[in-house]
Amino acid sequence: MKKVWLTLFLMAPILTVLALIGFIFVSLADPPEKQEPVGAGGGQSAGANYLGEWLAERRERGEREEAGLAAEMREAERAYQDERDGPDNASDNTSDNASSMVRPESLEQGFIIVVRDRSDMSSGDRPVYLASNHTGWNASAQMMSPRSDMRWQLVLPKPSNREPLEFKFTLGSWNSVETTPEGADTDNRTLPMIDPSRLSPGEVPVFEFEVSTFRESAGAEADVSLRLNTYRPLEVTGTVRRMQVSGGAGGAAGMVRDALIWLPPGYEDESNAGRRYPVLYMMDGQHVFERQPGVPGEFGADESATRLIEAGEIEPIIIVAIPHAERFRIDEYLPFGELGGSQGRGGDYVEWLRREVMPRVERAFRIKTGPEHTAIGGASLGGTIAIYAATKHPSVFGKVIAESLPLLSLEDQWRHWANGVTTWPREIFFGMGDTETGAGEADRNRRYVRAVRELEEKIRDMGSDRVRTKLVIGEGHTHNEPAWEARLPEALRFLFPAE
Repeated sequence: MKKVWLTLFLMAPILTVLALIGFIFVSLADPPEKQEPVGAGGGQSAGANYLGEWLAERRERGEREEAGLAAEMREAERAYQDERDGPDNASDNTSDNASSMVRPESLEQGFIIVVRDRSDMSSGDRPVYLASNHTGWNASAQMMSPRSDMRWQLVLPKPSNREPLEFKFTLGSWNSVETTPEGADTDNRTLPMIDPSRLSPGEVPVFEFEVSTFRESAGAEADVSLRLNTYRPLEVTGTVRRMQVSGGAGGAAGMVRDALIWLPPGYEDESNAGRRYPVLYMMDGQHVFERQPGVPGEFGADESATRLIEAGEIEPIIIVAIPHAERFRIDEYLPFGELGGSQGRGGDYVEWLRREVMPRVERAFRIKTGPEHTAIGGASLGGTIAIYAATKHPSVFGKVIAESLPLLSLEDQWRHWANGVTTWPREIFFGMGDTETGAGEADRNRRYVRAVRELEEKIRDMGSDRVRTKLVIGEGHTHNEPAWEARLPEALRFLFPAE
């Protein structure tokens, strides 16, 4: 019996090896069905762990962010499927579906923006922010959330603002806005067109971007969003005075800002000591005389006015540039309705302008008063509040510059407002680009031009012979400062012709 047990003991390793060989042979003959990898990094434990960690994190953040996670996972699966099928069978977006492409801003489910910071300058203590035209270009309006894959993410619902989203990434200040690797300013970013037929029902599209680096300068982390630097030298043509003004409307009611007052050539000459000048109040004062970081240009009002005055094409004028209130810009410039989560307080802003700003300017400088000498102007929402103020108080503001009015946003409110106007200002300059929303939006661009033409015609049809209007459609002009700068000389010639 002992010999039998000894024999079995000695043969056990051999039997084990034979069993393993048999198992391997069976496996090769009938392999298990291959499980397709899921998500980014599929087929690798690192990718699976990343998705698991991400799912656990996002589940705590609510249904919208879960939808965003699902969207990105589906996109990753689709990309994997296309790669596996090969280029001949991969989905094609470039031909049959070209006509069905839409802007992501129009999708009911919203969208997700993801950015990778190549510079590693961002951190938990210094997060990445999205600054956009939908939030008045506030550098710290929308903080992005960190992800476990070293990226930053922002889940956005469908915007109430119908304008195409333009944006930049910052570290909370325009002193720390994204730049090129060489430190130069970047163009405004936009979202690419998308084919909704490629999305599953309710799927939230994900758009990924990269930042090379962010600007670093002294005081980059300082809060510079609510007032201009009092001691910073201004880069302007001519003479500009600062005037500190308090108050505003909505969330800006308690703020302090510096109005910039540009004086015409010869203002301080003794020979003109008794002379008074007409005045133009301009909205978005940060961009009237200077180009600010993160913005593609300026109005160039100081250069244009100087050139036209010295050439004898317009009479000398004083220009008052009133800075917007950064994150409260929409509050102040929207006279009706709700936009981007902000309730319009434009009426309060106009009252603040009339009762606080204008009296101080008139006391400090030699201003001609009366509607025939007083103009108000701006672009986009700045133009909106300008024309609203002039129709609300035509006995105060007799001249208007209304550039690039966002007439396709809040269309019903615009129509209701226009139908209710009984008295228009004496002179109105309208400006609009023929490519306001970019070259890829031909139909929407035509609608903008048609809308401003209809508004001008409506004013004429009211039978008021005393109202003069001028409409300039800028060829190739988009919705930005360089376009408004290009049209400003025509506006000044129309409103302030040389005597």
